[in-house]
Amino acid sequence: MNEISTALAQAGQSFWLDNITRALLRQGGLAAYLRDAGISGLTSNPTIFEHAIRNSSDYDAAIRAAGDSNAEAVFFDLALDDLRAAADVFAPVYARTSGADGWVSLEVSPLLADDAATTVAQAVQLHERAARPNLFIKVPGTHAGVEAIETLIHRGVPVNVTLLFDARQYRAAAAAYLRGLEHRMDAGLSLDVASVASVFISRWDVKVADKVPAEMRNKLGLAVAAQIYRDYQDVLASARMQRLMNRGARPQRLLWASTGSKDPKASDTLYVDNLVAPLTINTMPEKTLRAALDHGRLDTPMATHGDAYAPLLARFAELGFEVEAVANTLQKEGAAAFVASWHSLLDSITQRKGKAA
Repeated sequence: MNEISTALAQAGQSFWLDNITRALLRQGGLAAYLRDAGISGLTSNPTIFEHAIRNSSDYDAAIRAAGDSNAEAVFFDLALDDLRAAADVFAPVYARTSGADGWVSLEVSPLLADDAATTVAQAVQLHERAARPNLFIKVPGTHAGVEAIETLIHRGVPVNVTLLFDARQYRAAAAAYLRGLEHRMDAGLSLDVASVASVFISRWDVKVADKVPAEMRNKLGLAVAAQIYRDYQDVLASARMQRLMNRGARPQRLLWASTGSKDPKASDTLYVDNLVAPLTINTMPEKTLRAALDHGRLDTPMATHGDAYAPLLARFAELGFEVEAVANTLQKEGAAAFVASWHSLLDSITQRKGKAA
């Protein structure tokens, strides 16, 4: 294993790849990352699949073979094929870690972000169709999404909660996970239902980059992450969580997402070097993963106490960037961006079906 991956493992952090393409699977790239770099999971989202399908011909034959199926149905067929293959690559990791690691993720349609009932129905169907124990269904941490998460955990569907931005949104997702487990406990069901809570980091700094003094740039994301990690520790230490763990539950792990640095003047491993903490996951775009393996520095411990950033957050608030309000905006913008990618993705599939005809 690479020196960086070994250091992360010793620190108690897993690192995953935030990307999937058919070429990565079929040409052995994903297996090589597992073997040589030590990655232990994979995440995907509508934007990743939109880029993969639009920028290659690898999916054309399958699209042509789909006949008259609508574009959304074709997409889920393609995505499930890819993610089953990825899940099989990580199956040994899943087995070796007793289900703590070795996961892949598939997102429900972003058009359902405000529809809890349909989210549940689609998530259950996708998980059954995937037929892989190490596949998360991604559900956004919106108000409706939180409602769906509780129901899905109750029904035994592993969930990756996505589009979380601040401590309040994280706490809502964690509470939904706990409620779902408690329903299972009351029903006498197994509590071994996994979940991760995915917190987006870099978008904070993009949002304020041109509106704050130079010395405050690229610091808001790390400050908010410290707040969230503090709350994460509180959840893990709570009597509620420990009561469930005593009955066989596993903790919902915290996952750092959107960890590619967007500022060319900042380190390209900014959100790797500074987010190393026990019982967490960092999912990295391929470019960031390669940078981290090449020259990442893990000698700066993460600030795991939110209070350490209180003066800085107060300065941001004085400039009009109050965390809760900005988090709400970022979640809405993130959901809208996934919808735009979704429409672009379906348009690409429709166009290629038309060419095949």
